Amino acid sequence: MRRLDSGLVWFRRDLRLLDHAALSHALRECRRVHCAFVFDRGILDALPSPRDRRVEFIRESLVELDQVLRGHSGAMIAVHGDGAESIVALAARLQVDAVYLNRDYEPAAIERDDRVARALEAQGQQLRTFKDQAIFERDEILSGTKRPYSIFTPYRNAWERALGADATPIAAHPVLPHVDALAPPPDAMHPAEGLPASVAAARIPTLESMGFERTNLSELPLGVGISGGARLLAEFRDGLLGAYRTGRERPAIRGSSLLSVHLRFGTVSVRECARIARASVDAEPQAADGARTWLSELTWRDFFFQTLWHMPHSVDRPCKPVFEKVRFEEGPQADALFDAWAQGRTGYPIVDAGMRQMAATGFMHNRTRMVVASFFCKQLGLHWKRGERFFADHLNDYDLSANVGNWQWAASTGCDAQPWFRIFNPITQSEKFDGRGQYVRQWVPELARLPDAAIHAPWAAGADTLVAAGVRLGAGKDYPLPVVDHVQARAKSLARYSVVKGSGSEPDD
Repeated sequence: MRRLDSGLVWFRRDLRLLDHAALSHALRECRRVHCAFVFDRGILDALPSPRDRRVEFIRESLVELDQVLRGHSGAMIAVHGDGAESIVALAARLQVDAVYLNRDYEPAAIERDDRVARALEAQGQQLRTFKDQAIFERDEILSGTKRPYSIFTPYRNAWERALGADATPIAAHPVLPHVDALAPPPDAMHPAEGLPASVAAARIPTLESMGFERTNLSELPLGVGISGGARLLAEFRDGLLGAYRTGRERPAIRGSSLLSVHLRFGTVSVRECARIARASVDAEPQAADGARTWLSELTWRDFFFQTLWHMPHSVDRPCKPVFEKVRFEEGPQADALFDAWAQGRTGYPIVDAGMRQMAATGFMHNRTRMVVASFFCKQLGLHWKRGERFFADHLNDYDLSANVGNWQWAASTGCDAQPWFRIFNPITQSEKFDGRGQYVRQWVPELARLPDAAIHAPWAAGADTLVAAGVRLGAGKDYPLPVVDHVQARAKSLARYSVVKGSGSEPDD
């Protein structure tokens, strides 16, 4: 490809300097490269609260990224406006030859990027797109009949075969050897080439200027930006990876990487994670099981990206149309059940612990997410989309493809979903994965004095046990009684789903 005079890299969910596909290509193909991010009002204005940790995470990550770029004589141009219109206008003002970006697989993002491509073409400019947030994307992993996989295990097998011994799909995209092509900060540019003074002076917009407020993000163990992601990745690689297979199932301990928000916003490269996992499998026998499990979790990300790409209707409707027949609860009683779930007041400690953890931190342990979602769909009988949207409003690491995929899994309506007759028992799940009640005690402190044997189902404890622990159960007291009876709710759920495949059941999980 002929060398272009100038390019503009549109950062979205790739807030890092190293191993960045679009930036690497732009720096190698253009004599001068500008970097930009748009705080998209079409997204931000729809958020329900001005205290959104994700907006703060993005903002603080951009501040750090801008500092890193300025250390290489570049800068981040950050604006607050309509995503498509802002980038097209910026491309025109900077008179670039091409806009570079890493692909997004969400239906709304695809439509937006198509609009940008048409507008740029009308201005005589190119849009160049690249794969960055996935190892394999779109149609790269297909079945023998050239169709997308609907079951994860054969997809994973094909994914692993495609990777094989070939390091190309996870090879880094070099940036540092080419940083001389970075354009200077807007305030250092010639006036004829510059931006409005307001843009040049503001650098990264403040939260307040965009209508947002500070949160408790700085108190959480996540860190922000490139440095925060690098620290978590090093901690996980050096101390937790080997035990990941079993540690990830225990919500009371730090057994997972905590990297999900960094992968969501691209402050860590998924290729780097895959390189670490594969290297550990090959070179560290004591860490191999954990590394294989972690690599499988990274494969799930690609699977959900592909599913969303091929099945955009899954955002709102079942992947499997037959499940349109299932009728979920509606009306005032359903609303009351939803409110109890949202507030962490269902009377089931493991469910309430998960919901309270998410409210306080924007994070919920993966095992607990499965329990909470299954309880929502199967015990409460509520439509999965209602729960999915609540998670979308509260999770730091919210990702449409994974969230929809996992909620449809819980509701038995998605690709490779759990069987409709498989219903998590929140009591036995709590006993199995939080046997000593450490997780429950942390997030449901009113039950902290209950003995281990009673904390998973306090309503079943004897009166003397409750009195000794200082726990009063019931409406308006220390902790609510269960909003539904598990046995009765399970029977109702089986009846609800029987319209799909007939009656039948299996033991609780």
